[in-house]
Amino acid sequence: MTTINITFNSQQVQLSAGTSLREFVSSQIGKDLDADSKAVDGSKLGVAAAVNGAVVPRSSWNSKVLEDGHSVELVTAAQGG
Repeated sequence: MTTINITFNSQQVQLSAGTSLREFVSSQIGKDLDADSKAVDGSKLGVAAAVNGAVVPRSSWNSKVLEDGHSVELVTAAQGG
């Protein structure tokens, strides 16, 4: 198995090569995501993802393959004021 190293929210993480952003986000939030990166159970995700400082639209998570050296930020929406 080939692995890659990424930085996730300032932490070094090792992944299998070929991991999509959708697969990675799913593993981090503990929810199964469909091919459109929506929660299979119909719940709201409340998260946004950026790769190398650029926000990746949820519609592109499935096709965005993470590569060695990428920096991934996952931001959770917070309610309040």
